[in-house]
Amino acid sequence: MNSSSSSEPTTNQGKLNGTESNSFIQNVIVMRHGDRIDNFEPLWISTAPRPWDPPLTDGGKMRAFCTGKKLRNLGFRIDRVFVSPFIRCIQTASEVITALCAKDDDSLLSETSENVSIDPSKLKVSIEYGLCEVLSREAINIDLAPKDGKWTFDISELEAMLPAGTFDGSVDCVYREMPEWEEPVNAARRRYEGVITALADKYPHENLLIVTHGEGVGVAVSAFLKDMVVFEVEYCAYSHLQRLVSLNSPSTFAAENFKVLIKNGQTGIRYCDVNNLVMSDV
Repeated sequence: MNSSSSSEPTTNQGKLNGTESNSFIQNVIVMRHGDRIDNFEPLWISTAPRPWDPPLTDGGKMRAFCTGKKLRNLGFRIDRVFVSPFIRCIQTASEVITALCAKDDDSLLSETSENVSIDPSKLKVSIEYGLCEVLSREAINIDLAPKDGKWTFDISELEAMLPAGTFDGSVDCVYREMPEWEEPVNAARRRYEGVITALADKYPHENLLIVTHGEGVGVAVSAFLKDMVVFEVEYCAYSHLQRLVSLNSPSTFAAENFKVLIKNGQTGIRYCDVNNLVMSDV
C-alpha cells in the first residue's frame, strides 16, 4: 500500500469543493496509552494479581485527558473509539472520551477529568482484542505472563471503567479472541495493520480513534508511510491517518490509500527514513 504525507489535516465536512458529494475525508487517530504504573513503581508487580496488566499512574491519566483535549480541537469530530482490552488502554480511552464528550469547553480548564459533565451521545466505544499488546516475551516478561496461558478480561468490568452511556457492546470484534502467546513481533505488526484497516473499512463514513500500545502506533506510521522505521513512541503519542472515501452505494465504497499526516509541533513518535537515516518527529 503506497502512502504519502501531508503538512496539514483536511477537515471532514461531508462536502467537497462546496458541493454535496458522496465523497469525504475519513480520519483515523491511532494513540498509545498513558504512563503505566509498573514503570514508575517497580514494587507494584510484587503484589499485583495481574502483573501483566498494569493500570495507569495518576500522571498517566492526566496526560491522557490532556491529549483528549488536543484531539477535541483537531477540526473534525471523532465518531467511534476502539480500544485494547488491557486496563491501561481502557483507562486512557476513558480519559480521552471524557474530554471529547465534554458538554462545554469551560469544564476542560482543569488538568483532570474529575467533575466533567459529558454528552455520551457524541461517540461510541468498543473493545477490540486485535488491538492488544504484542503477546510475546519481547513485550511482556515471561515471568509475569499468566501461568495457564489464558489472557482473560472481564468485559463488564472494563465497560464500567468507561464513561457511562458510551459503550457499544453490539460491535463484532475483528479478533473474537486474544492472539496466541509467543506471537512473533512481525505477526503482531501485521495484526495491527490489518485491524486498523479493517476497522476503517467497517466504518468508512466515520472518524475513528484507536487506543492501543506503542507497537501499534508505530505500525500506524511505518505501514502507511513506506521506508520509515519507528524507533520511539511516547506515552499518549498518536498518529493521524487520513484518506478520501467515496460511497458508491449505501453498502459499497472506494477509498484511496491512507496518508500519514505530519503536523508541525506534534511530537511523540520518532522515526527515520531507512534510505537516508534522517530522523524526524511526527
